[in-house]
This record gives sequence, structure tokens and C-alpha cells, in this order.
Amino acid sequence: MKSAVVVFPGINRDNDMAHALEVVSGSKAHMVWHADTELPDVDVVVVPGGFSYGDYLRCGAIAARAPIMAAVRRHAERGGFVLGVCNGFQILTEAGLLPGVLMRNASLKFVCKLVHLRVDNANTAFSSAYAAGEVFRTPVAHGEGNYFADDETVKRLEGEGRVVFRYVDTAGNRGTGGNPNGAVNDIAGILNEAGNVLGMMPHPENLVEPIQGGTDGRGIFASVLAAVA
Repeated sequence: MKSAVVVFPGINRDNDMAHALEVVSGSKAHMVWHADTELPDVDVVVVPGGFSYGDYLRCGAIAARAPIMAAVRRHAERGGFVLGVCNGFQILTEAGLLPGVLMRNASLKFVCKLVHLRVDNANTAFSSAYAAGEVFRTPVAHGEGNYFADDETVKRLEGEGRVVFRYVDTAGNRGTGGNPNGAVNDIAGILNEAGNVLGMMPHPENLVEPIQGGTDGRGIFASVLAAVA
């Protein structure tokens, strides 16, 4: 699997993401600078987490208008896979590649902890390594992870099976304190209409090998690897 990780000023999860891609695929990721205008020949582009441009204006608002994002858009339009994690999810919504917005956490506090996600759609390029309904752990670290969209958009996401991951408790139940940020319908990760762009707030790249405390997040990268193959 050929992959690229986009690097913006202030991004701090780029090396974590590149390492996760190498661990799962066996191939080194290309590191692509925000001022570049073209992507290398890759199968998947990852927009990682961090604090691009210091989170000025709105989280992801400046990064979404960086030169490289036109190439990311073209990659997605050609059917290439795009994964946005945390700040990357914010950037993809600001760029219009995914619907909705990421607002301040309902607590108005930065949240950094392990949460549990339920796989609500295992029939996607990003979740096929999991079973439908499976619950797995993954870290979150954000201050603006509260996903919101208008009622019609949420209804469409739900009806089309585009809510891939949802915050739950350890038993897989909603509404029992598993949501760390107040996201509508406990949404943690969504797909675009074509199914080749995923945005999610949690950080699967930080749980891909035992030395990190578990391999729960590995399935996301394994799924993309299988889709490419």
C-alpha cells in the first residue's frame, strides 16, 4: 500500500501516523508538505491530528485552504482513499470533503483519554477488519471534537450507513457516558457519499502494536490495506 501523510505547521501526529502505516503495510509513507501542489502516486492520503496553524480562526480552517488540499480533493474525486484523524477530520469538514462541523467539546474542556468505539458499519474500506457491532478502544485528545450537522444531514448519514464509528461504553451501549465531547448521535467517524473518505476524531494510530498498550486501532489501517489489495 502506497501512502502519504500531509504535514501542516502545528501538526504533531504526522510521525505517529507514518509509523502506524509502516507497521501495518510494511511500506514507508511519503511525507507531503502543506505548500506542495501535487501528491506522489499513492493509494491513501492521511490528514493527521495536531493543531494546524495553531487552530487559529477555526480548527482546520486555514489548513483546508492550503495548496496541497486541491491535490487531496483530486485524489478523492478519482476514488483514492482519504483518512482524516482528529485535526484531519476538522480539516476535511472545512474543505467540504465531509459534511458537518466539529465544535467545542460540550464540557468546554480538552479531553485526553481512552474511549470505546462501536463499529456500526463494518462494510467499508476503513472498517472491514472489524465485525459489525464490535467494540474497541482508542485514544482521544481534542478540545473541538463535538460533531454537529443539521437534522437532514444527520438523517442522511444515518440512513445511508455513513456513520462508521460511534462512542459507546465498554458494553457497546450509547447514552451511558461514553461520549467524550457531546457529538450528535454519539458520532465518532463518518464517510463521504462515495465511501472513500473517512473522518474520525479518535486516534487509531496510537494503538497499532503491543508496545503502545494494544492493537485495537490496527483494524482501520488493515481494512484500507485490504481495500487497496
